[in-house]
Amino acid sequence: MPQIPLHYVDLRTFCYATEDEKRVEEALRTFLPDEGEEDEPFEIERVESEGHYGDRILVLSARVENADDVRHVLSRLADLENLDDLIDELDDRVTENTELFLRLDKQAAFEGDVRLGEGITFRGKVEAYPAKKDQAVENAEAVLERLRDEEPGA
Repeated sequence: MPQIPLHYVDLRTFCYATEDEKRVEEALRTFLPDEGEEDEPFEIERVESEGHYGDRILVLSARVENADDVRHVLSRLADLENLDDLIDELDDRVTENTELFLRLDKQAAFEGDVRLGEGITFRGKVEAYPAKKDQAVENAEAVLERLRDEEPGA
């Protein structure tokens, strides 16, 4: 995949008081490159928040901006079983601000699988010139079709 039509990808998930923080982080890391800058583990930002009843909620998030790292995140999306369905839904998943939104299954991610579902939010800023939704949908469709059509392990 020579050209990356995404400026960046933001991944975010919540770790509730009933969840194991290490397991939630592991689920998020399913989509992240192994290493960030200076061969350190890819940086995940942690922000503590409070739920409606005073319970602790930890927000885990990561921004992927480097082209090779964005390629890595996209390569994980290639494992989606229903990639064709996702392509068909792009008009609903791309905003007027040229952002692609997906929700990924946190439990499946913990097990190393990639599925649409609940728990992890994926937001990718789609490159589009001019910066219009129609162009962004077209670019997102092109990259997802390339992912779908690539040979496994290629």
